[in-house]
Order: sequence, then structure tokens, then C-alpha cells
Amino acid sequence: MTATTQPAPPVLSARRRWTVLAVCCLSMFLVGLETTIVNVGLPAVGRDLGVDTHGLEWIVDAYTLVLASLLISSGALADRFGRRRVFHCGLVLFGAASLVCALAPTAGVLVTGRALQGVGASMLSPVALAIVVNAMPDPKERAQAIGVWASVFGLSMAVGPVLGGALLAGLDWRALFWVSTPVIAIALLLGAVFVPESRAQRPRRLDLPGQVLLTMVLAGVVGVLIEGPRLGWTSPALLAGLAWAALAAAGFVWVESRRREPLVDLRLFRRPAFSGAVVGAVAVFVALSTTLLLNTLYLQHTREWTPLAAGVATLPFALGATVCAPWSGRMVGRVGPRLPLLLAGGSITAGGLCLVGLTPDTGVPLLLAAYSLIGIGFGFANAPITNTAVNGLPPARAGVAGAITSTARQLGAAVGIALAGGLVAAESPTGIAGASRPGWALVAACGVLLLLVARTSRPERAAAGPPSTQER
Repeated sequence: MTATTQPAPPVLSARRRWTVLAVCCLSMFLVGLETTIVNVGLPAVGRDLGVDTHGLEWIVDAYTLVLASLLISSGALADRFGRRRVFHCGLVLFGAASLVCALAPTAGVLVTGRALQGVGASMLSPVALAIVVNAMPDPKERAQAIGVWASVFGLSMAVGPVLGGALLAGLDWRALFWVSTPVIAIALLLGAVFVPESRAQRPRRLDLPGQVLLTMVLAGVVGVLIEGPRLGWTSPALLAGLAWAALAAAGFVWVESRRREPLVDLRLFRRPAFSGAVVGAVAVFVALSTTLLLNTLYLQHTREWTPLAAGVATLPFALGATVCAPWSGRMVGRVGPRLPLLLAGGSITAGGLCLVGLTPDTGVPLLLAAYSLIGIGFGFANAPITNTAVNGLPPARAGVAGAITSTARQLGAAVGIALAGGLVAAESPTGIAGASRPGWALVAACGVLLLLVARTSRPERAAAGPPSTQER
């Protein structure tokens, strides 16, 4: 492809640079909020629309699966056609899809609306990061901005259950989708005024074969995990699904390794720091989504708590993430990512171990302590993971790195929901506590994996100039 020369991005004032960051953080708050706010309303959705646990899993994973599948392609579209333009399109589509969800008369329409939300959200996450990187030419300021960006995203996911419980106390589950409307309106207005248009100097071609194969892989894996407990792990349908996912994965690796401009540059994974960040992103979000789903079903079904009470029970989680997320961002800027990753891994491991012996009568103090530890770990994890992934690469590749780690996060969220739902799907309310124990062991294992990832987290020195021909 013939390279096109783009004008140098305008130098923004400090006030405008941080205003751009605020607008992008607002959009990321929306993406993260919609990932978790629905969890606390799942029992109400199930009662109103007549949906069982397997159907509820699809209501959550339709969003995360589509989001994970399209993140990288949306980033490439933004590089080519303009980041602000794609960013605004994503906000409008997300708002329209939220209206579909809020008015959904059946579970099928709700799942479709959630999938459309995922399409819109895919235009926000990597594009917002690319806008931030483009607006912050100074490496030190850019590192601080990335830390803030990652912290806000983590915070939004932490407060989702609390806000959801509060909305359900006075309204019904449809309010969980109406809440995004004012946020979208504010982001659209501020984005039109303050966010400058930008494009990549050398936009990548769209990789349609890679996009199709990636979607096939993710859909196959998540579909098998969700439907396995219902259909049977040795049923012909499940074995066919496994074969589908395996063949798609092999095809994806083969195609991507031979394309000049692949959807996912597999050579990035040769960098230990980058590979570790991707693994860490998956682990953190498996732990997060497992925690939120098991917590919702246990508190509302087994202990018969109201949605508000179940949401309030996650306040220690939200407070831990709220306090530790910005602290982690500052810590990364001062001492690097290893220490906050160690704190994240240790806290998540301890939180999961607190509940591996969960019973229907487990004391509330132990529950709150476990939620607090997991929230602290989640708060410490996001900034070092994003910073590690982006810092080892030239600025021109920051958007690609951010998109891959964002994909890994959403893949982790989808897998966590599928695994946790599979553990308790067929259980009676009194049996959920015992059936969920392997899920809490999984949360602890994710924390241990983060401790191992911390060994690879020393950031590589970023390249001073544009990427080489080989890197491109």
C-alpha cells in the first residue's frame, strides 16, 4: 500500500490535552459500566422475560463477545477514516443499542441489543486510547494519562453492581440501560468541541479474513463453555463446537502469520512484557466476571437478598478499586509496573481463597473481606497491565497494543461468565454455594497467574523513532 503523508497533529494546550483525556475517560466509563451493571439485574431479567441461567449468560456475553471480536478492526477503521469520527459513531450506535435493550420485549431482542452495544463499544475503547496517545506527545505525560485512562475503566466496572442495585431499588431492570443516555449526550457534546480529528500516518488495511476467523474462535470457545453443562461435554454438538474453535484458531494463526498487515501481529507476542500483559488482562477479567456473577446468584438466590442489598455488598469491592486504581497509576509512573502487579496478584489470590469453602451461611464479614481484597487487586492491576503493553512499543503502535489488551480483557470477561455460569446453571438456590467453590478457586488461581506475570512486567525501552519495516 502506498504510504500517505498526514499532517503533524496539532500541539494542544495542557488544559485541552487533559480535557481530551476526560472525554475519552467518560466513554471508557460507559463501556466498563455496561460490562458489569447488568450482572446485579440478571435475576430480575430472568423472572420478567422467563430466561434460565444459560440464557442469562448470553445476555452478558453477547456484549463482551462482540466487543472482544471487533476491537482491533474498529481501531484500524479509526486510523483510516478518523478517530474522532469513529468515536462519535460508536457513541451514537451504543446509545441506540441501549434503547433497544431498554425496550426489549423478549430475551432474543435483549441479546441482540447487547450485541449491538458491543459493536458500539468496540468503536470507543481502542479509539479512545489512540486519541489519548495522539494528544499526549510527551512520554511522561502520556504514561500518566494511560494510567488515568486504565484506572477509570477499572473503576467503572467496579461501581457497576453498586449503581445497578441502586437503580433496581426504585425502578426495574430496564433502568440499567436508560442510565447510559445522559453519559452519551455529554460525551458527544464535549467530543465535538474539544477532541481533535486524527488519523494514523500509515493506516493499516482491514484484515477481513482475520476478523472472521477471530470471531469464529471467540464465539466457538465461549459458546462451548456456556452450552457445555446443558448439552453434555461429550455430546456431538459440543465436540463439533470444539472442532470448530480449534480449526478456526489454526486458520487464524496461519492467515495472520502470512499477511503483510494482519489484524493481530503475532510478532508482538515475542516480547515477554507484552505477552505477560495480555495474559494478565485475561486473568484479571476472568476473576472479575467470575466474582460478580457468583456473587449476584449467591446473594440473591441462596440468601434471598434484594438487588440493592446485593449491590451494596459489593461496596468494599468498589471502594478497593476506587482507592487503588489511581494509586496504582501513580505507582507505575514512579516505580514501574511490577510492584502494583504483585499487590494485585496477592490480593486477588487471598480474596478467592477466602471463599473456597463458601456455604449458605458464610458470615457476612468474610464475604465483605473477600470482595474488598478482590476489588483492591482489580484496582491495582489495570494500570500496570496497560502501561506494560504500550510502553514497550513505539507510539505509532500504541493503538494496536491497546486494542489487543482490550480484546484480552473482554475475552477474559466472557470466559469468566461462561465458566461461572456453567458451575451453577443446574443448581438449586441451596446448592449454589457448594457448586461455586471451584469458581472461587479459579479466582485465586488468576491471582497466582498475575504474580507470575509480574516477573515479565519490567517495561522495555520504547523505541525513539517510527517502527521499522519489520515491525510494520
